[in-house]
Amino acid sequence: MMKAIDENTITDAVLEQASSTPDARLKQVMASLVRHLHAFSREVDLTPVEWLAGIRFLTEIGQKCTPFRQEFILLSDTLGLSSLVNALHDRRATESCTKSSLLGPFYRQDAPVMTLGESIVNKSSAPQICVYGKVVDSAGKGIPNALVQVWEPDETGHYDLQRHDPSEMDLRGCFRTNPDGRYYFRAVCPLGYMIPMDGPVGDMIRAQRRHGYRPAHIHFLIGAPGYREVVTALYISGDDHIESDTVFGVTESLIARVKRNDFASPLPTLPSLHYDFQLAAESRESLSGRVGADPSQITKKAG
Repeated sequence: MMKAIDENTITDAVLEQASSTPDARLKQVMASLVRHLHAFSREVDLTPVEWLAGIRFLTEIGQKCTPFRQEFILLSDTLGLSSLVNALHDRRATESCTKSSLLGPFYRQDAPVMTLGESIVNKSSAPQICVYGKVVDSAGKGIPNALVQVWEPDETGHYDLQRHDPSEMDLRGCFRTNPDGRYYFRAVCPLGYMIPMDGPVGDMIRAQRRHGYRPAHIHFLIGAPGYREVVTALYISGDDHIESDTVFGVTESLIARVKRNDFASPLPTLPSLHYDFQLAAESRESLSGRVGADPSQITKKAG
């Protein structure tokens, strides 16, 4: 006798059909997703009109994505999902390390390789600052030749992807630490900004009466052989939105202050931002901590 499908039996019916999935992790993830989606729909008593509105919203999210813009990552960020995944990743570390923050939708691969002390600024005429510090292991020993990738918005709160020809990179660079694990470079002091509001994510933020602002920050992606890669950011102390970041990226340990007359700086004539990053040793369970990607890599079809 055929089983009756109704609002109470549909979940088990789907799970039964999917029970032959050979990949154990895929089976686990999809089964949990089905249970939660169905429970959500029952909890809110989802209507056909609302279901279609959700389908339309997700379709518009995909249509807004380009090789230079990732609206789905922006959605994940503004729902707090990216921050949650970061927190889960940090929990898997076997040693103390710098807290993760969001890679965000503006990361780009192949930023220019620079020497220590160079400026990542090409187009801005804003005053520059010196960003410096060390990359250390869990014991505080400097890690030589660590790769430090950096990118930031300019003094108006815009990334290069938003202001210039996307083929031209600005306010991005890759540096290698010296034998003592030290790094330093010149940048501009970034300005906090509103996330892109001209797409479906912006519509959602306005509908929720949220301000949509991110506090001023500089992104870092740091790695070295034998260590867990860290994706993080430094947030500028005193920004109005430090405690209400619309993508939930700020933790207290990542807040840094711009100082003047810092004689410990390798460029003491400039205002400075100092921070030491700590990497945990790589383990057998180490997985990528990049909650985000270069938008051009996501839009490419697999294989």
